[in-house]
Amino acid sequence: MSLRFYTIAYLVFLYAPIMLLPIFAFNDATIIAFPLSGFTTDWFGELMTTKALHDAVGNSLFIALTTAALSTCLGMCAARAGAMPHFRFKAGIMGFVMLPLVLPEIIVAVSLLVVAVQILGLGLSNWTIIAAHTLICTPFSIAILNGAFQNLDPSLEEAALDLGESRWSAFWSVIFPLVMPGVISSFLIAFTISLDEFIIAFFLTGANPTMPVYIWSLLRFPASLPVVMALGTILVALSILLLTIAEILRRRGIAKAGGKDTGGFL
Repeated sequence: MSLRFYTIAYLVFLYAPIMLLPIFAFNDATIIAFPLSGFTTDWFGELMTTKALHDAVGNSLFIALTTAALSTCLGMCAARAGAMPHFRFKAGIMGFVMLPLVLPEIIVAVSLLVVAVQILGLGLSNWTIIAAHTLICTPFSIAILNGAFQNLDPSLEEAALDLGESRWSAFWSVIFPLVMPGVISSFLIAFTISLDEFIIAFFLTGANPTMPVYIWSLLRFPASLPVVMALGTILVALSILLLTIAEILRRRGIAKAGGKDTGGFL
C-alpha cells in the first residue's frame, strides 16, 4: 500500500506541472492563474505569425539534426569498438567517453566557452553549439547502441568473412541492417536532447538564438507567457512522440538481434 502511494505521489509530482501547460495554453487570459477565464486557441495562432520564433525554430532544427547525425555516427563507432572482444583499455576509454553524462552542464558550458573564445579564438555561432551538443549527446547514443551491438551474434559477421566479404562490407551488409532500429532510436534521442537543451546553448549561442533561448527571453514579458505555454505544449507532445518511437525501435532492434531487453526509456 505504501509503495503504491509513493508511486502515485511521485507521478503526480513529476507530471502535474507538465499538465498545466495545455491548461493555460488554451486559457484566454494573459495571467497564469486560476480560475480560468475562458477557452481560446489564439496563442497557438500567434506562434504562426512570430518571425523571431520561426528563426529560432529553424536554428534549433538545424542544430538538432546535425547534432543527431554526428552523435549517432560517433556513437555507432564507439559502440562497435566496445563490442569487440580484443580492444585494449576498453573500460577506461569508454569511461572517459561517457563522462559527459555525469558532468554538470553549466561546468561543461563555461569550459567550452573559454576554449572556443579565449583559446581557439572562434566566434559564437550555430557550429559552436553543434560541437557542444555533439559532446553531450554522443554518450546517450553510445548507451543506446551498446545494447544493439552487444546482443549481436558474432558468428553472423564471421560467416560473412568466411564467404569472402571484407570486414567493411560485412559490417554494412550484415551488421548495420541488424542495428538499424538502434541507429534510428539513437538519432531520435540525440535530436530530442539537442532540441530541448538550454544551458549550453545559452552560453554558446551567437546572434541567432535557439528555440529554448528564445523562450527564456520571452519570460521577461508577462504578456507573452501564454505564448510560451502554447509552445511548451507543442514541444512536450513532440518530445513524447519522439521518445515513444525511439523506445519502440530500440525494443524491435533488440528483438531482431535475438537479445534480451534489460530496460529502456519506457
